[in-house]
Amino acid sequence: MYTGYFPEIKHDRIQVKICGITAVEDALACAAWGADALGLVFYPKSPRFVTADQAARIASVLPSHVARVGVFVNASFDTLTKTASACGLTAVQLHGKESPALVQRLRENDVLAVKCLYVNGVPGIDAAGAYNAPAFLVECAAGKLPGGNAKTWDWSAARAFAQNHPTIIAGGLDLQNVTEAISRAAPDAVDVSSGVESAPGRKDTKKVRDFIYAVRLCKPENPTRRIF
Repeated sequence: MYTGYFPEIKHDRIQVKICGITAVEDALACAAWGADALGLVFYPKSPRFVTADQAARIASVLPSHVARVGVFVNASFDTLTKTASACGLTAVQLHGKESPALVQRLRENDVLAVKCLYVNGVPGIDAAGAYNAPAFLVECAAGKLPGGNAKTWDWSAARAFAQNHPTIIAGGLDLQNVTEAISRAAPDAVDVSSGVESAPGRKDTKKVRDFIYAVRLCKPENPTRRIF
């Protein structure tokens, strides 16, 4: 949703998710600059981990048009649904080796589940056919934590995938490379975390503003599919 901070941009646009939110003031700033979705990490080993109470406080202050996405790794169906309900989440993002059956069960219970697939890890992008997911996040497997670990990669490896599936790209994105990443992958959305931070879990308002503006200036090659 356009907030009025940037000059009016008429073309179809790519959605922006800012992940790893840990503070209410950061959430409000990201929302004010036009983020479509904010990510709340429920993986205890992450430096951006939030408790259910923290997540609920953050989610409660957000405008209704901003999606609240819980990021999980190998959580059970009960954990996912109970946390989503308690914290006011509008979607869950699955970053582990969750089964297609779990994704299907979430879908049958009206939970928007974004499944993460890897261009060089497991589950790989060739596993998409097994998952009946409404959307996928694609990144590289790098480092000791699930996810991209702020590592850049060959975004063009996701291009053919994004032509056939609602796709978010992530991993190593920042102001300097997001335009190139979008050009190479042609995704429906982008996901950034460390690339707009002043410290792990704390967002830099200027970096957030400039990143979102850079994405807004990118004209998609094809009509985008709304994910959040």
